[in-house]
Amino acid sequence: KGMHALIVRDVSKAMALLSAAFFRFPQDDLYVVAFTGTKGKTTSAYFLKGMLDQANGGRTALISSVNDVVGPKPEDSFKSSLTTPESLDLFRDMRTAVDNGMTHLVMEVSSQAYKKNRVFGLTYDLGFFLNISPDHIGPNEHPNFADYLHCKLQLMVNSRKCIINAMSDHFDEIYAAATTTTNPDSIYLFARNDFENPNLKQPIDFRFQSVETDMKETEFKLFCASEKAKKLPIAGDYTLQMIGDFNEMNGTAAIIGAGLAGESYAECAKGIRHVTIPGRMETLPSKNHGPVIVDYAHNKASMIALMSFMQREFNNPKIIVVVGAPGDKGVSRRPGFSESLTAYANKAFLTTDDPGFEDPMDIAQEIDAGIDHEKVDVTIELDREKAIHDAIAMSNKDDIVLICGKGADPFQKIRGVDTPYPTDIKVAESVINELEKDDKE
Repeated sequence: KGMHALIVRDVSKAMALLSAAFFRFPQDDLYVVAFTGTKGKTTSAYFLKGMLDQANGGRTALISSVNDVVGPKPEDSFKSSLTTPESLDLFRDMRTAVDNGMTHLVMEVSSQAYKKNRVFGLTYDLGFFLNISPDHIGPNEHPNFADYLHCKLQLMVNSRKCIINAMSDHFDEIYAAATTTTNPDSIYLFARNDFENPNLKQPIDFRFQSVETDMKETEFKLFCASEKAKKLPIAGDYTLQMIGDFNEMNGTAAIIGAGLAGESYAECAKGIRHVTIPGRMETLPSKNHGPVIVDYAHNKASMIALMSFMQREFNNPKIIVVVGAPGDKGVSRRPGFSESLTAYANKAFLTTDDPGFEDPMDIAQEIDAGIDHEKVDVTIELDREKAIHDAIAMSNKDDIVLICGKGADPFQKIRGVDTPYPTDIKVAESVINELEKDDKE
């Protein structure tokens, strides 16, 4: 009696609009920046947060696939469950951030966020399109690549200013999506210094060039190439603590974002210098075995970027990879894992990574079936801790051990239960300690 009911055609869209209204439109009190792309979202988001924090005294909120930050106190940071939360949670977190005095918000926006209308009705001050390659295609996700691309493109349609990687596949479609709602004056393009596309009708605004990259840091230069780019005082030399030449692209995107948000070169260079991200390119040295790198690489594009960097950096080392594929989702990734391992790995340990309701052995055998065994020696070891142990133990000083996929996740998703797991980096640390103790004895 006396209850009001709203009859709506689309519950998820209605929930997004009602959530925004219920939490008093928190987006109006924040400078909102969003990143989308198949790879690089988290790293770019963390880089930008580091630079904005430098200028605003640590008042940048974050919504990412690693951590969410809604305020300045330690208890205001927590492990995220989804890359982009459900709309009710998202607008609640944004309201909390505003109430906690945060002035900026950097967020990752997944294709699923648009597929499920989690960000319906939200407009971003800056929207970034980093890249796209087939991913998240399967029975519980996108039915095909066209649907995946369509969902990703929505970010461009809903951003006041658009920043696009001119080297991305499907560039014409991305640029066209941006121009539907954004004046070309507010669309910025960036690319490597040596990138040329004769079909490109627009000038590239920002260019970046590698200076040096090793196992400790990455140095690169940023150039403002066009007239509108020169209005931003951000050109110069940058150093990142995150290794991997692919991080120059992520760093460039984030620096452009900081420049558009009003920052100077000095603030940008200082703010990005020491940013690190849990489970992203974390490196562990070992005395008698190869260096161990823990990275979230979890699709074909990121696996190839990671392994090709190691191959160039170390002059063709033996590459030993520990990897698995999740169950119930990303089924399209499995052939991609087979292809990337065949192209670059010498030894692969196929193991468990969030099997969900699938049998981990079936997943491992599916990846194994696509690998060229003349090029790659494969071991299926479903106990992830043992797989990591055996990979490090078999490595020599000149080899590289890559532990891929889980990053900093402290659990395995098994049959609907988040089962505690120490994290790849902790497992690797204890294996190295144990091996070094044995070597002494």
